[in-house]
Amino acid sequence: MAAGAISVCLLLESNCAKYQPRALNPVQSEADLRARTAPSKLDAATVTAAALQYSGDLAVARAKVAEAEAAVITAGQRVNPSVSAEGGYNRTPESVAAYAFAPTFTIETAGKRGYRILVAQKSAEAARIAMRETEWQVRSRVRAALVGYCFAQRRAESLRAEQTVRAEITGIFEKRVALGEASNPDLNAARAEEAALRANLRSAEGEVGQSLTAIATATGLPASAFEGRAIDLASYETPPSPDTLALAQVQKAGLLHRADILRTLTEYEAADARLRLALANQYPNITLSPTYTFQEGFPAYTLGSALESLPVFHRQRGPIAEAEAARREVEARFTALQAQALGETQAALFQYEAAVKEWIGVRDELEPAQTKREAATTASFRAGESDRLDVAQSRLATIAAARTRIEAAARAQTALGLLEDAVQSPLGSETTN
Repeated sequence: MAAGAISVCLLLESNCAKYQPRALNPVQSEADLRARTAPSKLDAATVTAAALQYSGDLAVARAKVAEAEAAVITAGQRVNPSVSAEGGYNRTPESVAAYAFAPTFTIETAGKRGYRILVAQKSAEAARIAMRETEWQVRSRVRAALVGYCFAQRRAESLRAEQTVRAEITGIFEKRVALGEASNPDLNAARAEEAALRANLRSAEGEVGQSLTAIATATGLPASAFEGRAIDLASYETPPSPDTLALAQVQKAGLLHRADILRTLTEYEAADARLRLALANQYPNITLSPTYTFQEGFPAYTLGSALESLPVFHRQRGPIAEAEAARREVEARFTALQAQALGETQAALFQYEAAVKEWIGVRDELEPAQTKREAATTASFRAGESDRLDVAQSRLATIAAARTRIEAAARAQTALGLLEDAVQSPLGSETTN
């Protein structure tokens, strides 16, 4: 009998999966990270695509999906049979041999296997939706980094333009002091303003570098992949009109597209399936044991049966109560999440509307008015009715108005990002239906 058992074990072992080593090599992994390259064309779309390709968070989410899908296979597996065998002889003069062979089969009752599969399927679906949620988070981080980089560049450009004019003003006062037409305090004030501007410019250039690093971090690419390369982000300078983002439509888009809402809804379905499985576990499984024995030249056949885990001391009250409480918890979380989504969407939309109104006011009123004022001052200078200092100061006011428009656009794009996060869907010139 021992030889037979060994033969069975060898047969089963030949069909078993083998261990496959998968060692981690930190040195090689770091080299691979540093060797990554950015797309040949850099704009919001290509940078986002690179982030989705290289994102470590998304790789983790994909691995969790694979794990959850493997759990579906596990849930569908039936209980493996077991087998026992006996052999020997009795101590009679004839030394008659005695053998016994008894396989055991388990029959699951009350649909337990189906509920177990349903739980695993819903958990896998929730993992897939969570991957979509992670994908949106990656997109959101990339967008925020790109918006930060775009307007950091615009601020630095504006300050460089102002630096040129400030240097011109300082030169005008130096000449006037030399001619006795201005006092040293006026010159010192101009120099102080120029020095303060240089400090602001250095800070702005530092923000450009930091925001470029943020892009690299968000995309999973080394910062060297972006250095010295232009990124086309002109579309961020013109935020879409709030008229295309009607509150009712945006709220509907949020409820239909927010991955966390869909994931929580799927988690509720999984919790409901777990409750049904807990209820099914009140009913014991059936074990069948057909046995073959051979003794003294005569075979015998018997069929044994048993009920596993009889509900004598309890009827699964604890697990059932836990499953019911878990289902209620997911239900409450789902309702709270819906209310949160509606509130976030409405607040973000109002914030965006206010930011866009500010931007439109600067673009259509303040900036054109200041441009006309500068043109009038320039014309007056050419006519000999004003001096070069008046022209320079007017130019400073025009640069300041343009920077005010840049800051308003930055606030509008930040608010739009919050609105997109609230509905977890891109919002451009057309709202997602």
